[in-house]
Amino acid sequence: LEEWTKVIDINLTSTFLMSKYAIKKMLKKKAGKIINITSIVGHTGNFGQTNYSASKAGLEGFSRSLAVEVSSRNITVNIISPGFISTDMTDKISLESREAIKKRIPLERFGTPDEVADVVVFLSSHEASYITGETFHVNGGMYMS
Repeated sequence: LEEWTKVIDINLTSTFLMSKYAIKKMLKKKAGKIINITSIVGHTGNFGQTNYSASKAGLEGFSRSLAVEVSSRNITVNIISPGFISTDMTDKISLESREAIKKRIPLERFGTPDEVADVVVFLSSHEASYITGETFHVNGGMYMS
C-alpha cells in the first residue's frame, strides 16, 4: 500500500495540485496551456508496474476531464505519452533488452528528448490553440490509438 500510494501521489496527486495552483493564475489571464506527460505504459501496461501504469492512465482521464472543465476559460489541457526515450533511465536497460524493445518499435529506435520537447513546443504555441483533451503519442509507432 505504501508503494502504491507513493506512485499515485507522485504521478496523480502532484499533477492535481500543480494544476489547481496554475489554473488560478490562468483564470486571471483568461488563457493558459497545461501539458501533462504520461507514458506508453499507461496504454499498454508493463510487468511489475501496475501502480505506475494505473497512475499514468489516470492522468489521461484527469487531463481530459480538466480540459472540459477549463476550456470555456481559454485554457487547453493536453497529454504527451512518450514511449522509450533515450535517457539515463533507459541507458540502464541491458543491451539485450533494449534490442528486444527496438524490435517492437516500427521506427526501430528509441526516441530522443528533443522529439518529446518538440511536441511540448507545438502544444505551447498558438498553432495548437484549437487542440484540447488530446493525447499525443511519441513512441515511434510502438502504440497507435
